[in-house]
Formats: sequence, structure tokens, C-alpha cells
Amino acid sequence: MSAAATVLGPEAVRTLQRRTTAVLIVSQILGGLGVPMGIALAPVLATEVSGTEALSGLAPTASVAGTALLSIPLAALMTSRGRRPGLVLAYLIGALGAGLVVLAAVIGNFPLLLLGMAGFGAASSANLQARFAAADLAPPDRRARAISTVVWATTIGAVLGPNIAAPAGRGFAGTSIPQTAGPFLWAAGIFLITGLVVAVLLRPDPLLTARALAPPESQSAEGRSLRAGITAVKASPHARLALVTVAATHTVMVSIMVMTPVDLGHHGAGLELVGLVISGHIAGMYAFSPVMGWLSDRIGRLAVIGLAVGLLSFAALLAGTAGPSHAQTAAGLFVLGLGWSAGLVSGSALLTDSVPQQARAAVQGLSDLTMNTAAGIGGAAAGLIVSQAGYGWLNAIGACLLLPMATLALLAARRPPTSPVKAEFNSDLKTDQD
Repeated sequence: MSAAATVLGPEAVRTLQRRTTAVLIVSQILGGLGVPMGIALAPVLATEVSGTEALSGLAPTASVAGTALLSIPLAALMTSRGRRPGLVLAYLIGALGAGLVVLAAVIGNFPLLLLGMAGFGAASSANLQARFAAADLAPPDRRARAISTVVWATTIGAVLGPNIAAPAGRGFAGTSIPQTAGPFLWAAGIFLITGLVVAVLLRPDPLLTARALAPPESQSAEGRSLRAGITAVKASPHARLALVTVAATHTVMVSIMVMTPVDLGHHGAGLELVGLVISGHIAGMYAFSPVMGWLSDRIGRLAVIGLAVGLLSFAALLAGTAGPSHAQTAAGLFVLGLGWSAGLVSGSALLTDSVPQQARAAVQGLSDLTMNTAAGIGGAAAGLIVSQAGYGWLNAIGACLLLPMATLALLAARRPPTSPVKAEFNSDLKTDQD
């Protein structure tokens, strides 16, 4: 038993977990307010600055690429120094990126806009990594619920963000800042405040505490490298399934979502309506995540992964056949958010369950790199697909991307059960780690 374990008893660990969760909830509300502004307006702003709709998908893609590229260095920083320094740095980079987006819009420089969106993506990386921070001190049978609670906290800011984008933009009327760029200036300020909250209040660091509480044999620094993380994933079928789940889920969601504002514009929707549709989508992503977490802990990770496949496929059908029906498009985007929530929560919990404690930070960084790289490619292709074939084909292709995820989940489900249903994966995952 480690020295920390003798100082922190079970009740003290639970108290620390509650405090950590509360701080993460505050940061997610604030971060969730800033990030969706960019999500809602990036394709429109890219079209304005570049002068062509064919490049509209590159702005959100640059954001996703920035999130992906920063995942590994941020994970490395967290591995060596803890969650707090990594989250603070990510929000600072996000604020800098938002400022560059505003400057690019003012001077009409498209490459600078893409650079700014890449930096803006660091804030998304912080929001994603926060879900793993919530799981650091959570017991295994409540790990999915811990993740989902922090994901849920994003709902408040995420739903408000797109809806205040238009008023935030109008606040810069009469200045040299375009209305579609004004919200990014607000986002920069929000990210700075969020970073300050994390820097001051996320103490003691949850990852470092969890590591100190772990058995001495699992505290070797050699097991914390990216190479060790890759080895851990290769050794666990469940970890591989988890990686595919979060990557496919995120790619389908991003690819469809980033082009929906453009499709709505084709059918006469204004900025306010676009904001409402994106708000409904984000509500689906976050508001029901506690349900997904409860289901994942209660009936198992694979069952919720199967639910994610079904929801995402249905969403692609609704959105892809909506045409001029704004209500059907909104319904499709809401279901798309539900499917993303199911896949992200269950996949993240499965990934954390499936690898040794000392390798988790590296594996979690690898997960975010994989999911955001895939989503970045999907987002870049989405603009070209819509411009050449249409929004309906984009949704059809998105549904096809779910096939590997569904196949691996079915193969895993055919393994003979070794325990009651609700404990099925706990025993299987213990075997993986052994």
C-alpha cells in the first residue's frame, strides 16, 4: 500500500472525487459556452473569408485537427505533471487561437483563419480530457457515470453558446470586426476564465492522486509512455473496440454536424435558426449523457455501443432525407447528438477499464488523437462531398462508417459470458488486464 493510501481513506477519496467533479463541472459549463460558438459559425465564417463554399468545411476541420495534434503533447504533459497543467495550457492555447480567428476575419486572411481554428481546437481538447479527469478517482462500477456527469455539465454552456452567437456578433456592429467573428472574441475571454478556474481550484491533482493511491507495482514510470499505451491497446480487444467506437462516433457526428449549417442555409435558414438547430444537437450530445453513463454501468459497455450504432444510423437517415424540412433536420441533429453521447461515454469508460492504471493517460491521449484525426479527415471530406454530391450523400457515407464499429461490437458480444450481465465486462476486462 502506498503512503497516500494510508493518509487518504475511502471517505477522503470520495470527498476528493466530489470536489474534483464540482470543479470540472464549472470548467465544462464555461468551456461549453465558448466552443459551440465556433462550431456554429466556423463554416459560415470560412465561406465569407475564402469566398467559396467548397472550403467551408476546412475551418471546423482545422479545429478538429488542432484538437488531434495537441492530444499527444497534452497527454504527455498530464502524464508527467498531472491533469491541471495540461487543461490550463489547452485553454490558454484555445484563447490565443480564438484571437487569431478574429484577426484573420478582420484582414481577410484564410490561412490565418485556419491557424486560429487549429489553436481554438485546444479548448475542445481540454473539454474532452476533462471526462477522463473525472474518472481518475472513480470506482470501476461508477466510472461511466463519473464520465457522463462531466460530459453532461457541458450542456448548459453548449446550448446557450450557439444562441448567444448572433447577439454577441451584433455587439460589434459598427466596428471592423465582422458579426460572424465577434463571438470568437467572447470565446477567448471565456477560455481565459476557464483556465484560471482550473489552475486555482483543481487541487490536489486527480491523476497524481490516483497514481499515488495505486499499488506500488503499477507506479512504474516506464509504463506511462505513448509506446506503453499502444502496447496496452494491442493487448486488449476491448481497448481496440473502444478506440474504434470513439473514433467512428466522433467522425460521423463531426462530418454531418459541420455541414448542417450550410445545408440549412441552402434552404433559407437564417443565423438564429441555425443556432437553434445546433443547440438542439448539442443538447442531445450532453443533456442525456447521465442516462448513457447509467446504462453503461448497469447493462454493460457493449450494449450502449450497440445503442450508439442504432441512434447514429437513424440520425443519418433523418437528416439525409430532410430536404427543406427544417424540423426534420433538427430532429436528425438531435438524434445524432444522442448517438454521439452513447458512443463517447461507453467507449471512454471501456477504454479506461481496459488498460492498466499507469498507461491510462497515454492511452487516453492516443484515443483523442485517433478520434480527432479521423474526424478531421471526415470534416475535410464533408465539404467536398456536399459541394459535389449533396448533403444526403454525406449522411449515407456517414452511416457506412459505422460498419467497423458495429462489426467489432458484434464479435465481442459473441464471446461466452463469464458473469451476470451487469458485471459482464468487469470480469472480462479484468482478464484483459491480467
